[in-house]
Amino acid sequence: MVSTDRLPAFAAMSFLLIVIPGPSVLFVIGRALAQGRRAALTTVAGNTLGACALVVAVALGVGSVVERSVLVFTALKLAGAAYLVYLGAKAVRQRGSLHASFTGDGPAHGGLRTLWEGFAVGVANPKTIVFFATVLPQFVDRSQGNVPVQMLLLGLVFNVIAVTCDSVWGLVAATTRTWFARSPQRLSLIGGAGGFAMIGLGVTVAATGRKD
Repeated sequence: MVSTDRLPAFAAMSFLLIVIPGPSVLFVIGRALAQGRRAALTTVAGNTLGACALVVAVALGVGSVVERSVLVFTALKLAGAAYLVYLGAKAVRQRGSLHASFTGDGPAHGGLRTLWEGFAVGVANPKTIVFFATVLPQFVDRSQGNVPVQMLLLGLVFNVIAVTCDSVWGLVAATTRTWFARSPQRLSLIGGAGGFAMIGLGVTVAATGRKD
């Protein structure tokens, strides 16, 4: 069982990480603006499934490998940063296409595809990968035993907080989509801002972390 003194600290750190918009949140907001509330919540579900897959991977030993290997950590961090920059550049390049979703000119997305895309973003989220692989193991009390179970429980706490926060982001964005729909310039601005934010986050991820 996870130590009671470590659980609140882990929950607080998880909340601070989650509440800051990252690729998953930006993706949820984009889906909410483009397709509405249902698509946003489906994307949140996909993101959560992706994060759960990461938790299971860490519990099965990936976290300890990353924790002990600077090379693996660096490779993982740079790959995640590069992917984040790619997503940001793509969002900036396609910022004008959001308005097509409101006018009916954009491609339609089914529920399963939306769920899958949410899963793909969630499981490839560099912010979550780095957190699970390098931070989560530090809150495990190895003297208590059952390390994989402790990791799964901590991951469950993280995902409960993530579902709540991401759903709020999605619902708020969905309620404002009509206002954005009135002006292509507004949609282009929000799409470009989100893209540049992802690029900045990718550069930050690449520039920070372990130096040993």
